[in-house]
Amino acid sequence: MMNNIQRVHLMGIGGAGMSALAKLLQAHGLEVTGCDLREPHYDLGGINFSIGHNPEHIDTLKPEALILSSAVSHDNPEVIRANESGVKILSRAQALSWLFNNSYGIGIAGAHGKTTTTSMTGLIFLKSNLNPTVYVGANVPDIGNNAVSGEGKYFIAELDESDGTFELFHPSIAIITNADWDHVDHYPTRDAVIEAFTRYADGRKENGALIICAEDEGASRVYEKCDKSRGKIIRYGWGKSFDWGAYDVTNTHGGGIKCRVSHEGHELGTLELSVSGEHNIMNALAAISAAELCGISFETSSRILKCFHGSERRMQIKGITDNNILIMDDYAHHPSEIRATLKAVRNIYPERRLVVVYQPHRFSRTAIFAGDIANALMNADEVFLLPVYSAGEKELSHSSSDEIIKLSENRIVPLTFDDAIETLRHELKRDDLLLTMGAGDVYTIGENILRV
Repeated sequence: MMNNIQRVHLMGIGGAGMSALAKLLQAHGLEVTGCDLREPHYDLGGINFSIGHNPEHIDTLKPEALILSSAVSHDNPEVIRANESGVKILSRAQALSWLFNNSYGIGIAGAHGKTTTTSMTGLIFLKSNLNPTVYVGANVPDIGNNAVSGEGKYFIAELDESDGTFELFHPSIAIITNADWDHVDHYPTRDAVIEAFTRYADGRKENGALIICAEDEGASRVYEKCDKSRGKIIRYGWGKSFDWGAYDVTNTHGGGIKCRVSHEGHELGTLELSVSGEHNIMNALAAISAAELCGISFETSSRILKCFHGSERRMQIKGITDNNILIMDDYAHHPSEIRATLKAVRNIYPERRLVVVYQPHRFSRTAIFAGDIANALMNADEVFLLPVYSAGEKELSHSSSDEIIKLSENRIVPLTFDDAIETLRHELKRDDLLLTMGAGDVYTIGENILRV
């Protein structure tokens, strides 16, 4: 797809995945430019970019390949001009898989947890001086940003299942954190998700390893269906019965969690994390397992992970107001993620009243999961609900925030962006914890409160 191409132009370069790809392509020796509708949120490392989409980019920059974000449609005038000019049109996954499949790839897939697991794995390999390439869908302060171009043989990448393109990747080590039903616009049924993850598992390189969570129902179904002859399969979960296990969990007040770890039934020692949540213990076991396959000991991995501080928008502390109101933000937008995040936050700060501002993400997801979302949000003390962040989708019947409020029996309070700051100023009390949640732009509310 990318052989003999020297000049590439990325549309939607400001997003997490596209900005990371742009930097890796540049480090690979390609001439990279890009454009986006707004100022990029991520550092582009000096790459030339423009604000706005414009067919003239094709005429002036003369790219040999145009790489599209999933948010860019093929009827965009710039894309049409590229087609007319004979420019090769590629998706982000097609370009990234070209780099990944030519390396010793460690691919991390799953509906939840893949960003943190990728970040943990990348940090272990970096701190172990293996000089890996790392591609992750968020800024990770511990590794500098969302991409690292290394000269070593390992390529550690977060793989996006949302549109099925993760099946283009053929890892030497494939990790599946879970196979939950999400992205209902692409996967009409739970079975469709299981089939896709099974194809991903069976698409790993010959004699490649599969690392899979034994605690997730969907991942367990993938394990049952996948080709056992392709290579080693490693399962991780709670207790000592799996290849890697965790037990004797203790939450640390104010943040952090620790547990005991076993490998093939033998106790190895204590894993202590600075990040919180039982789900992060599972993420850490996946990272530790991949590291062990590549010769990194548990002692080394656990020492490095103790210094891991998390990724941007994953239980991120944004600040504290003058009234000692702690403001946090999290990317959680699926019911499973909401439950895990709220449970973790409760364990960290049991003494604080938990106030949540949640922004539903995509009408298709809201229509399917409205009841589960309402139920998950009830684990907070008070919940305010913003309108659905469409992510470019058209509204469907029974897909609005009103549907979630109705299913909560009106225990959830509607909120608009225009009224958010004033409403929260009156509702928040001293020592509260305000948690903004969602995959859209809900995080700006907490940032604006801190500026008041």
